[in-house]
Amino acid sequence: MTDIPFPDLPALATDLRKQLADRAARKPDKSPFILLYAFNGTGKTRLSGAFKDIGKKIGKEGAALSRDTLYYNAFTEDLFNWDNDLENDTNRKLKLNPNSQFFIGLNELEIETRIRPLLDRYADFDFKLTFDFDKSTGKIASAEVAFSRKVLVGEGDNARTEDREGIKISRGEESIFIWCFFLAILQLALDDAEAYKWVEHVYIDDPISSLDEHNAIVVGNHLVQLYREAQRPIKTVVSTHHALFFNVLHYELKNRVGRPTQYVLKRNRLTEGYILAEQTGDTPQFYHVNALADLWLVAQSGQAKTFHFNILRTLLEKTSLFLGHEHFSACIKEAADDADGILHQRFVDLLSHGKYSMYEPAEMGDDTRDYFMTILRGFVERHPFNRKLVPEPVAEAAEEATP
Repeated sequence: MTDIPFPDLPALATDLRKQLADRAARKPDKSPFILLYAFNGTGKTRLSGAFKDIGKKIGKEGAALSRDTLYYNAFTEDLFNWDNDLENDTNRKLKLNPNSQFFIGLNELEIETRIRPLLDRYADFDFKLTFDFDKSTGKIASAEVAFSRKVLVGEGDNARTEDREGIKISRGEESIFIWCFFLAILQLALDDAEAYKWVEHVYIDDPISSLDEHNAIVVGNHLVQLYREAQRPIKTVVSTHHALFFNVLHYELKNRVGRPTQYVLKRNRLTEGYILAEQTGDTPQFYHVNALADLWLVAQSGQAKTFHFNILRTLLEKTSLFLGHEHFSACIKEAADDADGILHQRFVDLLSHGKYSMYEPAEMGDDTRDYFMTILRGFVERHPFNRKLVPEPVAEAAEEATP
């Protein structure tokens, strides 16, 4: 696995663009893909912002003259905001920001008929999109979406369905609607619609943030299907913290569009920069190893808090799963009747998922810290991790702290 260091996110984004351009030059009839895996908080959303900013041309007055990236990230949802009809509480609407390039040309492209079949895959509500136009410019002056849902009223022979208009949909349903809105626009760009010829790059960061297993598969399959049917290839980056979604995209892209370039995105703890670690497999595997390295750094600094028992438990669980054990205690105990191992398992239980953890202060007492170090040191010694992850001074510090 090759690690590529970068001093900051703009430098990383510039390199991603170069990689996409190189792949597009080699296979101009294919949409080149880069697939990134990263933990939340690593900088995925900021990277998507740096990526799209590089494609902007800014005028003398600071306004964007042109751009080349259609993106979906946490800021995309900010283009939509609710009018909750606080006076009457009956006619709630989701308003669109008409100044965004995201919505350019929608008045000419029957966007409703494009969104509806996409939305039907995910939701049971309907919608109506309304535009007002500025006659002097021909551009959208305002736009809003009203939602409705069929509900069952009455009982027995009198039961019937009726439409409830102006409803407020849930936050999750709103995210699904905005994702489908984005997909409809992406489809226009892939179909080479005139209004979206400016799209040369697509950057998608964690679609529908709380994906369950079913939707991770559906969204991944659906997204790749659009590219498979594309009229023109578009260079694309997808970043996610969802391991199953990463796995689904790996196989869908490889089988239907072309093998993606894949990386795990990490922070460089030594330089405060970033690292792209090449990922050739179908899963961002061994990311629990990063947690081990972080935990050792905490141990070396003497800054371990009680919540680090949660991280330790996660590390033990992922290692036991990888090794095929039924319970994380197999990574602690030498044998079923190992008294010390049983005690250490109980410490991990109580100070992570147990009710007692609600009342435990953030700071560890000396005795608790000693047990933490003993469990962590024993885990490392019992399993053949790369010793570069555990520099000798840390191991020595753990030995000194052992009771």
